[in-house]
Amino acid sequence: MKLKAIKFFSPEENVPKTKAAEKAAPLPTGYISNSGKLVFPAAVLGDLGIDPESTKFKIGTQEGKRKIKSVYLVPSASSEQAFSFEKSGRGHVIPLAIILKKGNVNFESEKLIFKISTFDFDQITKGFELAIEAEAPKSEYTGKPRGRQPRAEAA
Repeated sequence: MKLKAIKFFSPEENVPKTKAAEKAAPLPTGYISNSGKLVFPAAVLGDLGIDPESTKFKIGTQEGKRKIKSVYLVPSASSEQAFSFEKSGRGHVIPLAIILKKGNVNFESEKLIFKISTFDFDQITKGFELAIEAEAPKSEYTGKPRGRQPRAEAA
């Protein structure tokens, strides 16, 4: 028998290659109340590592824009020109009604939510960007109707 070039396999080559599709964690969200307050549920503050009792924020928006689409929160050590959280129900709020009205945010007539993401303000400080968007309408129920069926009228 004549020797031929033989290619040997490793056990790793026999493992099926499936991509471990890691789902990205959804961004934490809050909402804007109809009285103009940014509402942060307690769970969201815990996820972000914010202590609402002691943390104060400088609040700003993108310069030169007429309509506010994002609100930026940057932690501030000094209490001058900084906003603090107020306890409200099961979460905490930051009242911003006048600022949001000046920024053409229609919080009184439509339900608005914001998605929270982080950004680097400078080398040391991490800030939070609150991207404001309208709440998506609930999708129509497409399942089987439940309950008693209406009677067919006798003709």
